[in-house]
Amino acid sequence: MDSLLYNLVPFATVAVAVVLIFGLVNLLRGGNPNTSQKLMRWRIILQFVAIVVIMGAIYASGR
Repeated sequence: MDSLLYNLVPFATVAVAVVLIFGLVNLLRGGNPNTSQKLMRWRIILQFVAIVVIMGAIYASGR
């Protein structure tokens, strides 16, 4: 379980970064505002998941 959490940390953080970049690119290019809003909502959800994964990895390393 420990190695699974450690391996998920980079994927979770990269997923947040990718969605953030897509949202910003769409916003700066003048794309559909609804798409930017959806991407930013997904970013918040992915940030929550990333924090949970990171906290789980920290907890697992202390055991």
